[in-house]
Amino acid sequence: MMTIEEIRTGKEGQTFDLKSIQIDPKALAIPIVAMANADGGMLAIGISDKTRKIEGVNQHTAKLNELLRVPFDFCNPTIPVTCRYMECTNDEGNPDRILLMDIPASQFLHTNQADEAYIRVGDKSRKLTFEERMQLMYDKGERSYEDTAVYGATIDDINMDAVAEYAKLVGYSRSPLEYLRENNGFVKTNKKGEEDVSVACILLFGKNPQNFFPRSRTRFIRYEGVDEKVGAEMNVIKDVIFEGTILNQVKKTIEFIETQVREHTFLGQHAQFVTKRDYPEFVIQEMTVNACCHRAYNIKGTEIQIKMFDDRLVFESPGKLPGQVKPNNIRHTHFSRNPKIAAFLKAYHFVKEFGEGFDRICREQEANGANAPSFRTDEFILKITVPKVTENVNVNVAKVNGNGQKVDEKVNEKVNGNDVKVNANRHGLIEKLIEKAISNHDKLTENRITILELMIDNPYISVVELAKAVGISVNSIMRNIDYMRGKYLRRVGPDKGGFWEIIE
Repeated sequence: MMTIEEIRTGKEGQTFDLKSIQIDPKALAIPIVAMANADGGMLAIGISDKTRKIEGVNQHTAKLNELLRVPFDFCNPTIPVTCRYMECTNDEGNPDRILLMDIPASQFLHTNQADEAYIRVGDKSRKLTFEERMQLMYDKGERSYEDTAVYGATIDDINMDAVAEYAKLVGYSRSPLEYLRENNGFVKTNKKGEEDVSVACILLFGKNPQNFFPRSRTRFIRYEGVDEKVGAEMNVIKDVIFEGTILNQVKKTIEFIETQVREHTFLGQHAQFVTKRDYPEFVIQEMTVNACCHRAYNIKGTEIQIKMFDDRLVFESPGKLPGQVKPNNIRHTHFSRNPKIAAFLKAYHFVKEFGEGFDRICREQEANGANAPSFRTDEFILKITVPKVTENVNVNVAKVNGNGQKVDEKVNEKVNGNDVKVNANRHGLIEKLIEKAISNHDKLTENRITILELMIDNPYISVVELAKAVGISVNSIMRNIDYMRGKYLRRVGPDKGGFWEIIE
């Protein structure tokens, strides 16, 4: 359960937004429609999205009633929004409440009162063109497959322990069976009075999903060389299949691919040893999750295949790019073919943030000197190629074995010799930054200068380590970093594994 402070300071994105109680009802319909057309989400009303001031709703009864009617009066068709309240203290120090609107991902296309269709893209609600709207209507029909009843499946085919674990994770306190009957249409009663079990339910909680979907599995194939050969020249050296629920497949597949990835350690900038992998850890995880999360499960003739060559990884998943997602906009456009499966994996922290995953994949590849992934579709199979990270290692500078134990004497001499140079360079660089701030009528406080000095000394220093060294909170460190980002410093690579770079 989120606290009021977590909501107030939360990052607005694909599935979360703040809105002032003063918002016009017609304007509120836009993010509601956009979220329903995408992955669903939550609106927190009574907190200004511009100032983050807690306004509350108790003193605005008439306005509140207008906003509660928006899903009915300004959305077509009506969106089944769930409304709840959270107790808080407003910015004037008085007891108050904020309104939380939980918006489900819908199998229908929704528009506002003006018959305009929107979809959520990151923290924006983007209006669709006629062509995009038509394409979304088509994909809405396809994505509903996860809600289809599985012929012959019954309650006995569901692993209730798995349901109980997930229900506990999302804060549901009643029985596992009640959770299935009350949430996400996992179990529904049909016109005959019988209980139907959905595709998503079997794939996520089934005792043996492959009894119903034999090819709902993930296959890893490793080839020797850069070509896929057959017959007498067949060059397969690994061929492993992972079955079970989607969660089990994701975990086991990622674990196995990690055993196939090589690491290379060398002396990098600032006289510090750097370890580079063939493929960044986040890229492997996100690509595997995307394959399992977004495949078209109505295509039953083949499985997900992940092929490793000497120079690339290829992820082959049944189904084309969904909705308005295209190779040229995939970095900043998100659409879930299977939103219930996506929400499930997000609860287990395999989906980090809707709409950010692929952009981060590209950034991680680029930060490590490799090209971004490329796409092509063969018939009904989407193929995404991830190039191997290019090694830019000068073997004459450092020779390090697989365990990082043997280092040339010349390297040790270079590291020791750099100690004095680093201190001198730090002082000169800080002076330049202060002069830059003065010329721009900007202000570098003592804490900000200390943060920059620490980053110069150790570009890989974490936010927690910075907070401890400076003697202020992590939140204060983040505020100072956000202020200086783009002006005095930038982050190269991911939060985990990247480093700080000073902008002179």
